Amino acid sequence: MTEATRTADGPASSVDVAAEGTRIAANIGRVVQGKPDVVRLALVVLLAEGHLLIEDVPGVGKTTLAKALAASVDATVRRIQFTPDLLPSDVTGVAIYDQESREFEFKPGAIFANIVVADEINRASPKTQSALLECMEERQVTVDGVSYELARPFLVMATQNPLEMEGTYPLPEAQRDRFTARVSMGYPDRDAELSMLDERSVADPLTTLAPVADAATVRELVAAVGRLHVSDAVRRYVVALVEASRRSPDLRLGASPRAGLQLLRAARAAAALTGRDHVLPDDVQALAGPVLAHRLLLTADAALGRRSTEQVVADLLTTVPVPRGR
Repeated sequence: MTEATRTADGPASSVDVAAEGTRIAANIGRVVQGKPDVVRLALVVLLAEGHLLIEDVPGVGKTTLAKALAASVDATVRRIQFTPDLLPSDVTGVAIYDQESREFEFKPGAIFANIVVADEINRASPKTQSALLECMEERQVTVDGVSYELARPFLVMATQNPLEMEGTYPLPEAQRDRFTARVSMGYPDRDAELSMLDERSVADPLTTLAPVADAATVRELVAAVGRLHVSDAVRRYVVALVEASRRSPDLRLGASPRAGLQLLRAARAAAALTGRDHVLPDDVQALAGPVLAHRLLLTADAALGRRSTEQVVADLLTTVPVPRGR
């Protein structure tokens, strides 16, 4: 999909979302091997102006994916290692009194970057986790009553260890709802793991990864995605899925209105990455699991029956009628 845009100088320029997305994905694929679907979802979240939660056991490449995306875009990048002693001010920043000027001077925290890698986010206390709430939703930080805008694009890529592992705190519902999608890396296949052993025994490929896009290009891609056509039928389908989750007997908490909004944004990005100028119900269905499942809470009976929220979403997709046409 090629979208025409007008620059500040007047002449029109164009950006091909599918071609640019392919270049970025190929660059990430040099480091994250054998996981094209995971890489594509990361790009979808970036172009949907959302945030990505990467959940899995240690050592499968969660942080590598986040760093590879950050290295592929020539933009400001900060990494925050979340630990139990991390303070909210370490994330957002703090106002320090300057004795010479006799005024408070704001010292920005690590959140002031285009791409923020929040490593092992659930090892920090809920108080520190909550420091991200305003940043992720409103793209701003408020300290001592003064608000500071964050640069665009702004993406939080957070990694999370399974809750049964030691030293973890569950993410609050409000925090999970601010992540556009959740993805699990999974173990690589045999060929990818053999290739990894050969290549990384000498050097880390992340050190040689060069950016293939910059922040300005990403902003153009985001703007192009936002102009993608969405029919009334597809909009109604998204709302129907969200409403159905609230009526499900397996759930004590269904999807929020924010979930529906982010599902539609993600579907737009996915359609643009395939080169289409409109969204299909297939785009919504493909992203319903990653976008909705982590926001839902099972009832006690469903949990005892070993049901998962992914299974509940799959059931919803079979029961909600799919619209025909565009």
